[in-house]
Amino acid sequence: MTTESDARDELIDLAADFYDQFAAGNIPEMTLPTRTKSNIEYDTESGVWTYGDRTSTRSANSVRGARKLLKAAYTIEFLADQLDEDRSSTLRELYYLSESWDNDEAQFSSQDESNDLVEDLEIVTGVTREDFHMRPEESGATLMGPLLIREQTRRGEREIHCQEDVGAGGYQIPNNPDMIEFLDDDIDFALAVETGGMRDRLVENGFDEEYNCLVIHLKGQPARATRRITKRVHDELDVPIAVFADGDPWSYRIYGSVAYGSIKSAHLSKYLATPEAQFVGIQPEDIVEYDLPADPLSDSDVNALESELDDPRFQTDYWEEQIELQLDIGKKSEQQSLASRGLDFVTDTYLPERLDAMGVI
Repeated sequence: MTTESDARDELIDLAADFYDQFAAGNIPEMTLPTRTKSNIEYDTESGVWTYGDRTSTRSANSVRGARKLLKAAYTIEFLADQLDEDRSSTLRELYYLSESWDNDEAQFSSQDESNDLVEDLEIVTGVTREDFHMRPEESGATLMGPLLIREQTRRGEREIHCQEDVGAGGYQIPNNPDMIEFLDDDIDFALAVETGGMRDRLVENGFDEEYNCLVIHLKGQPARATRRITKRVHDELDVPIAVFADGDPWSYRIYGSVAYGSIKSAHLSKYLATPEAQFVGIQPEDIVEYDLPADPLSDSDVNALESELDDPRFQTDYWEEQIELQLDIGKKSEQQSLASRGLDFVTDTYLPERLDAMGVI
């Protein structure tokens, strides 16, 4: 785990490097991997997305480049002071805070610009934004299951059992899950669930208790904190991870981000991704086998599915078969469509049969 002191030192070292370049009579610059789709590679050995060999340079030899380095210097100062004071802020707050800086050229024109700069600093320093005490807006993702943790808070340590000590909503995953210590568990597997409605159905039906399952609510496209805690549960507790999502191309990409990482956070894939994670469903073959209520594929759905056939993450016999079947039937379906067979069907029949076939239970 990176300490606050280590994180601050990395930032100061980066600022000192700018100064040393000035002192040596050189034009200051900062080099980092090119963050474009063409420079993303699928690492077959680790099973995650990583950056390739192409680099780009932020150099003060142009007005545009000088502005970028000026904004980087102001942001470094802000983050270093924030760590000194043991405070934190959100990505949104950083964007607005820049309007109070004494140099108009250092202010951000959009939140996308400030977000990208924070990611640049992550890449160059090797320190995550969580260790800079930067956080996104709350994701609201939760855990529910037989897991006892110790959490570090501003008011000290507290122990929480993620079934016995929480309400029906579960334990909310903090911005930095590395501040959580796993003390004890009775988990046989973890089920990462896309939608809140399905997460509530599983908990209401007692699925977490009956199968010693840790239910992780992804809340749609999962936040970094959610992917990090999922990876930690797999690696440190040595339990299988299964992803339960809707039966459409966008949900397959949710699975892909959990298992293999995303293009946007390729520099953190080994920290966030869980290549061993398996996809439970909804599968296209489930739509056919169970005659599930379904919607027709839109043109964008078809384009996304065809794109996934060329995506290294989905170039397996299983995924090619499922995607081609979906294109053939022209349908997509949601998790909640299983309710057409009764509210208990998902927990009494669908998930037990699927997880058994996958060797998870």
